[in-house]
Amino acid sequence: MDKLAEIMDWKRKEISTLIRPVNLNDLENIGNRMKTDLSFAEALAIDELSVIAEIKRKSPSAGDIAEGASAVEQARNYLNADADALSILTDKKYFGGQLKDLWEVNDFLGNHQRSIPTLRKDFMVHPVQVLEALEAGARAILLIVRALSENELKSLREAADASGLDCLYEIHELEELEKALNHDPKIIGVNNRDLTRFVTNLEISEELIPQIPNHIIKVSESGIFSPEDAWQVRAVGADAVLCGEALMKAEDVDSFIHEMKGRE
Repeated sequence: MDKLAEIMDWKRKEISTLIRPVNLNDLENIGNRMKTDLSFAEALAIDELSVIAEIKRKSPSAGDIAEGASAVEQARNYLNADADALSILTDKKYFGGQLKDLWEVNDFLGNHQRSIPTLRKDFMVHPVQVLEALEAGARAILLIVRALSENELKSLREAADASGLDCLYEIHELEELEKALNHDPKIIGVNNRDLTRFVTNLEISEELIPQIPNHIIKVSESGIFSPEDAWQVRAVGADAVLCGEALMKAEDVDSFIHEMKGRE
């Protein structure tokens, strides 16, 4: 079994006790109460390269990255460094996150004079996870195209739309791009890491980003270890980068983010 299949198998078992019917009208009512001024897509639709800064304590590929790190303190560092949005890992077994991190970071952002939207980064398989994301204050969810059936993509998108959440459709190859385009995406993320083997190659972004229609926001994910990497994917059309490990380890987060954006 490849690594992604292993993780998805675990995730389906993990949430099996949580599964219950999720009413789209209920999601819409909650979403209307939770709505903020800035959507996730809007935060990325700016003239300069957008930076989605990720809170990630560990990963299957890197092992421990920042064990015991405070999600709120990391969010504070990212906010002060002018990150445009946050990605928060809520998977515990493989990435060291928890849903509590999403709640606490959004509570912190809600009390800050500058607030930015958050993405729930997890292995989504059922609308109940969309409800969890909504209640915790997220403005977007991740949909891994390779791991989901057409029906699952449809039901998760319907739940997200009812909630007022954006969807980041994650792809790694051309066939997945074609599958994602069937769902009229606003945002597509090209994962430079092959989730079956956890090998990273920026050439994946160089190949796929130019093939994504112009009206769609294009994100390059994984393998962004330096400002030069960010510039490399920007040159082929990336509107945003999602960066986790390098930022979690950076001694100067402010300079790292500003350099990725091409600022002096």
